[in-house]
Amino acid sequence: MEYLSFEKPIEALIRRAAAIRESGGRESGEREDEAAMLDERAHRQLGDIYARLTPWQRTQVARHPARPHFSHYVEGLFDHFMPMGGDRLFGNDQAIIGGFARFGGRKVVVIGHAKGEDTSSRLRHNFGMARPEGYRKAMRLMDLADRFGLPVITLVDTPGAFPGVDAEARGQAEAIARSTEKCLSLGVPLIAVIVGEGGSGGAVALAAANRVLMLEHAVYSVISPEGCASILWRGSDRAPDAAEAMKMTAADLLQLGVIHRIVYEPNGGAHRNHAETIRRLGTALRSELDDLVPLGADDLRNDRWNFFMQLGEI
Repeated sequence: MEYLSFEKPIEALIRRAAAIRESGGRESGEREDEAAMLDERAHRQLGDIYARLTPWQRTQVARHPARPHFSHYVEGLFDHFMPMGGDRLFGNDQAIIGGFARFGGRKVVVIGHAKGEDTSSRLRHNFGMARPEGYRKAMRLMDLADRFGLPVITLVDTPGAFPGVDAEARGQAEAIARSTEKCLSLGVPLIAVIVGEGGSGGAVALAAANRVLMLEHAVYSVISPEGCASILWRGSDRAPDAAEAMKMTAADLLQLGVIHRIVYEPNGGAHRNHAETIRRLGTALRSELDDLVPLGADDLRNDRWNFFMQLGEI
């Protein structure tokens, strides 16, 4: 387990419990009792810490490398996933993965950002930062979903769209705008889940949905805290202040009406219990699909339009 800076007291308790279990000189039962007491203390302290996380600490949790990624959700939630590659224009961007699958017996299209899990896969997936061909791949899949009447589920986890010269040369802004437009125009249910970072237009391009869900410790914002701090205070050291000011946590965004639902994570965050996190998300997705599937195409479009048009109203 990779411990975050504010989790150091927990790490100390866990290491102490492990040392007691490995030590000699006493009965194994006594050692186990003492270690179990430390484990229980660590569990309680972990709950206390996570109950009062600051926005900046939640950002660190959202970025934790051990959080479930796209591949984990596909394996845990969907059956018979058949990925589709390429945008039929330029290439196959590995930062966005998508294809046909079954979810709870329903045929669906699932699309999401892939960050990678180790150095080589993170480089291959460009840390979840898509180029234009990634968003055009997503649009192609959404077109297919619309044609065959399949609900769309998107899993958003990106620091933002790739800002490189090559991406700009191939029409990054236009691709993001078109992908957002495609989301809004779909005649089938669209559910977006912010599972980690939801960064800027790179996230919105897959999240202009009928229902926007967020995991409890995910973040969703127009810019990263470091980027905001660099603009406002000329230095990324004020990132914690920026995270506080931007209201980027799930609780803040639910109160502001930017999202529809929070999916609560196990004690200590999703990275500590993938299976339970995936189970809870599956329950939430089934509930939302049950509500949306009976609606007609015009009702679904109007539902999306009304939700996004009311954002920012006082």
